[in-house]
Amino acid sequence: MDADIPYLLLTPGPLTTTRTVREAMLADYSTWDVDYNQRVVEIRERLVQLAASTPGYTSVLMQGSGTFAVEATLGSVIPPYGKLLLISNGAYGDRIGQIADCLNIPRVTLAYAETELPDLDQIRKALADDESITHVALVHCETTTGMLNPAREVGQLVAEAGRDYILDAMSSFGGIPLSMEEFHIDYLISSANKCIQGVPGFGFVIANQQKLEQTAGFARSLSLDLYDQWKEMEQKGGKWRYTSPTHVVNAFLQALNELDAEGGIAARHARYVENQETLVREMEQRGLRTLLPRELQSPIITSFYYPEWAGFSFNRLYDELKRRRYVIYPGKISQAETFRIGNIGHVFPDDLRQLVEQIGLVLDEMQVTFEQTTSG
Repeated sequence: MDADIPYLLLTPGPLTTTRTVREAMLADYSTWDVDYNQRVVEIRERLVQLAASTPGYTSVLMQGSGTFAVEATLGSVIPPYGKLLLISNGAYGDRIGQIADCLNIPRVTLAYAETELPDLDQIRKALADDESITHVALVHCETTTGMLNPAREVGQLVAEAGRDYILDAMSSFGGIPLSMEEFHIDYLISSANKCIQGVPGFGFVIANQQKLEQTAGFARSLSLDLYDQWKEMEQKGGKWRYTSPTHVVNAFLQALNELDAEGGIAARHARYVENQETLVREMEQRGLRTLLPRELQSPIITSFYYPEWAGFSFNRLYDELKRRRYVIYPGKISQAETFRIGNIGHVFPDDLRQLVEQIGLVLDEMQVTFEQTTSG
């Protein structure tokens, strides 16, 4: 573990970054500076190159967290007469529904259990039965559990039905190979502080340019108007409509350079897979079980059941691990008591081995304390 960081973030983002990404934020820029705006232009071009191999796609950056970018997309690309089909099997899918409701966007929801894959036949039927549906939304990696949803298969159904496809790839883009063309994605949403390994401050949308151009005037918000933000960046050489997170942008460009240096998305995906497999193997050797079966699991974050013995306290586990410079995540599902461990960011298999060694020590201490307390 790097000596200059207080602890290793084993979460789905924000995540542990490199020293060089953090150092990129030491330079101050004006939002009107030509050199700075050229960096924005470069980022936009490189994001498209990561997601698409054919012309016709563009990208737009949006201030705020990933949820801001999701809200900007839903509120800007679905027309006043539109209707959303939401496919949800976790908290982040449900959040899309909350956004749609706040924006008064009509929706129909196919809701699944947090450990259940969406049913493709039901999706096909829903699209066939309701011609008023104009857009379909799905979360690719549902970090509620670590579930990897069938984004390619859903995209094929959406394309066959002639609807527009919104993919929340917040926790997957940059860490799991995907293609706008192969997945039939019209709007892909992600964030600076996920698998590209930047820092929090903006989200981004990679879009079918022709479809985005047709959304002028749809936006239900001034500051979250995706089309107007895109138009400003297009016409003014990378200029944002309102104050942009200049330091975060510099860090993100450095993170893109480091992604390339690692070997691109395929190489990063391979590291994340090795991280996750190492984590699960080491945890299982200590008797800790995963919530999801291997075939449903993403390489981003893994949910583990609580140990099956009295006296376990997640809060104590969290505090003890943090004291030892590891930060994990509480569970987020309603069906079982779990905690989560992410393995994206500047994290490597040895980090996971050392983490699990510390988890074993903490659990042993916890059991001893419990036995002493109950026997006394």
